[in-house]
Amino acid sequence: MATFAKPENALKRAEELINVGQKQEALQALHDLITSRRYRAWQKTIERIMFKYVELCVDMRRGRFAKDGLIQYRIVCQQVNINSLEEVIKHFMHLATERAELARSQAQALEEALDVEDLEADKRPEDLMLSYVSGEKGKDRSDRELVTPWFKFLWETYRTVLEILRNNSKLEGLYAMTAHRALQFCKQYKRTTEFRRLCEIIRNHLANLNKYRDQRDRPDLTAPESLQLYLDTRFEQLKVATELELWQEAFRSIEDIHGLMCLVKKTPKASLMVVYYAKLTEIFWTSSSHLYHAYAWLKLFTLQKSFNKNLSQRDLQLIASSVVLAALSVPPYDCSQGASHLELENEKERNLKVASLIGFDVEPKSENREVLSRSGLLAELVSKGVTSCVTQEVKDVYHLLEHEFIPLDLASKVQPLLTKISKLGGKLSSVSAVPEIQLSQYVPALEKLATLRLLQQVSQVYQTMKIENLCNMIPFFDFSIVEKISVDAIKHNFIAMKVDHMKGAVLFGQQNLESDILRDHLAHFAEYLSNARVMIYPPLKRAKKLGDALSGLGETVEKEHKRLLARKSIIEKRKEEQERQLLEMEREEESKRLKQQKITEEAEQRRLASEYEQRKNQRILKEIEERELEEAQALLQEAEKRSKKKGKKPVLEGEKITKQSLMELALSEQLRERQEMEKKLQKLSKTMDYLERAKREEAAPLIEAAFKQRLVEEAAIHEREQQQEIELSRQRHAGDVEQKRRLGRMLENKRIFQEGVVSRRQAEFNRLRQERQDRINQIIQARQQERETRRRMIYYLRSEEERLRKLQEEEEARKREEAERRKKEEAERKAKLDEIAEKQRQRERELEEKEKKRREEVLGKSTILSPRPADLSSAARPSEPASTPPATGAAPTAGKYVPRFKRQQPEGAAAQAPPEADRWGGGSRADDRPPQPGDRWRDDRRPSYTSGASRSTWSSSRPRG
Repeated sequence: MATFAKPENALKRAEELINVGQKQEALQALHDLITSRRYRAWQKTIERIMFKYVELCVDMRRGRFAKDGLIQYRIVCQQVNINSLEEVIKHFMHLATERAELARSQAQALEEALDVEDLEADKRPEDLMLSYVSGEKGKDRSDRELVTPWFKFLWETYRTVLEILRNNSKLEGLYAMTAHRALQFCKQYKRTTEFRRLCEIIRNHLANLNKYRDQRDRPDLTAPESLQLYLDTRFEQLKVATELELWQEAFRSIEDIHGLMCLVKKTPKASLMVVYYAKLTEIFWTSSSHLYHAYAWLKLFTLQKSFNKNLSQRDLQLIASSVVLAALSVPPYDCSQGASHLELENEKERNLKVASLIGFDVEPKSENREVLSRSGLLAELVSKGVTSCVTQEVKDVYHLLEHEFIPLDLASKVQPLLTKISKLGGKLSSVSAVPEIQLSQYVPALEKLATLRLLQQVSQVYQTMKIENLCNMIPFFDFSIVEKISVDAIKHNFIAMKVDHMKGAVLFGQQNLESDILRDHLAHFAEYLSNARVMIYPPLKRAKKLGDALSGLGETVEKEHKRLLARKSIIEKRKEEQERQLLEMEREEESKRLKQQKITEEAEQRRLASEYEQRKNQRILKEIEERELEEAQALLQEAEKRSKKKGKKPVLEGEKITKQSLMELALSEQLRERQEMEKKLQKLSKTMDYLERAKREEAAPLIEAAFKQRLVEEAAIHEREQQQEIELSRQRHAGDVEQKRRLGRMLENKRIFQEGVVSRRQAEFNRLRQERQDRINQIIQARQQERETRRRMIYYLRSEEERLRKLQEEEEARKREEAERRKKEEAERKAKLDEIAEKQRQRERELEEKEKKRREEVLGKSTILSPRPADLSSAARPSEPASTPPATGAAPTAGKYVPRFKRQQPEGAAAQAPPEADRWGGGSRADDRPPQPGDRWRDDRRPSYTSGASRSTWSSSRPRG
């Protein structure tokens, strides 16, 4: 661990490590500084270090390092400068979001670059084969490699910030902003799993906030600003849950909002309650809870009518129509009919819970809770005037389905109205929480309700009706669907009907037709007839065996029923035990918390009490002295009174009386009187004891006689009841035997019906099996063709790759041969040029020898003939041209330069004047061209070579030697 004298040194060291590419070492150095105990005082340098630290964490995707550093920095600046922590966290989230968006844009650009038509031009055969084998697209791979790591880091960033800012009253706004951004992240990228975890995290934070109320920086939910932030977060969570269609999480969000409001005992604003009830309508409609859906719509209508002043008449009609149609969509019968006791209790608890959510009671009371029902809802709609605000079509439907009795024409009159209602709806102009209403969603439920009302009214008029006539009266559904609807209604005792498919008729019956008295008489009559028939026609052995089997079956059913009841009781006991354990655990935790709180309060009280006692001691002592003096005076007066009554003289004289003597005298007198009173009470208690004992001795024989008489009476009653039970059991058994005989006549009809049903189902099964086999054969053929196509594509790709490889090898061989040929030609050309250069050098050496001999001859003559100075000066200027060119092969003038073209020119060309010699080498070129950029300047004192193998020598005009 590196130690630094100043934080600035650590920052400089980190920047140096970053410049040389050692980011991990720089991050570790800053982490050691932040977590060190030496730098716990906040300063501006620590803030700059934190900015650099979070940049490194984001760049390297080190979420754990970032969380540790932010926790330590929170400890440093919690009480000094909390705004610094807010700025660092905002910078951290901004960097993480920016990098995630950048990775996403890069992945999109990469996908667009790869999305081309020519596969052979931009994709290799290996890529195509990989895509065929793996089935994974390029976008999936790029997202997994580029986007997923950064989005994981961004999600970890949100969780880290929420964990750091939880239960911090000074950063409530930042906590709410982070929660909103995390919710929008889940909404934008459809992250349902992360959304559930985020909701659980926020819910746990609020639970811990309520659990640990003695924290130092705990937010105060009673403050309006804090409560509004928490409410906005929950409502945003509710909106995102409904948009992601996570209805269970949406309902839990509703419960969170209600629990938060019950906690602070305050109802939210009307604008928020509109959103609350709007989302409740969606949740209940999705869960097919039509009754709760209708109640939520009623609450929403009441709020909009009361608080929304911009509500137009059209919007009011649509909302009211939705309320009425939602109420009509509720099934007209009680769905709890025939349920068990446990199910009824659970349904009752659920109804009370949902009623509190819909009514939004912040102080729920069980005695004031209303029972949610369809009839009560419709009555409330009429009393509040909702039905007067709806459209005419909805009014007509409500009147037909609830008040009219027209069994033959009900469906025909309702159908055109439902067609018109399905076209009503649209966007609302003044309701923000409910942007659009479509009444067509209630049409299926209204068709079902119309069918039930028609069946109910027909059952009151007809006893029998043909199935064809009933189908003509109900245009909404086929008879199979009508039969399902009627079965459900019969199950809940809404109507009484039977369907006879053999006769093609529907039989309607009246409920509660038989009274109890008539049913008993008919039962007795059936029993007597059964006994008479058994005496005339004894039962067969087969029937006896069947009766024995059925009797055993009854015992088995009874045992199974008892076992199920025992299992249910065991489950209930286990639930009660588990709830008791949970309550005990909560009580223990609460007791521990209370003990700890009590200890702290007692310590504080002791500290305050010690100071209070010191101030109070003097006052108490003074009061005690005054009270003792007053008591002494009172005792003295009483003693004087008693002495006067008894005729005694006071024992003490006035001058000898003291406080202590008076108190002793009074106490002795009181003690004597108390002893006398105790003696009297003992005598009285003994007298009463003797009297009570005598009374009990006289009553004992009478009680014993009454007890024996009661035993005799109860034995007789028991014997009589036993005989009655045996007789009733015999009668029930005889009735059961007769019932079995009566039902036995239907076995043949049952067998025929069963065979018909089985044959139809067998034909249907064979047809479906054949269709399934055909589909499987088609799928197998399609997959074979697909495999054949894929095999041909792989063969084509391999052959194309082999052809390209051969072409490449041929091209490389051709290039190698061309390089060898060029190398050989270059060598030959170089050899020829070397040979030409050698010949040129030989020629130049010969010319130099000739020039040397000529100079020697000239020098020999110059010693004999001394030239004039003017001649020497003229000879010394090589730039002047010769007046008369010398003949070829003649010795040139001494000390004058002779160009090479003159030395090699034939005799016929001697008359042509050569160009003037350029002393810088410009006029010595044979082709008389101007100097080129590639030519080099030459000095007169050193030889210069021309291009190629030719080389010219410039001789000095000054004689050598």
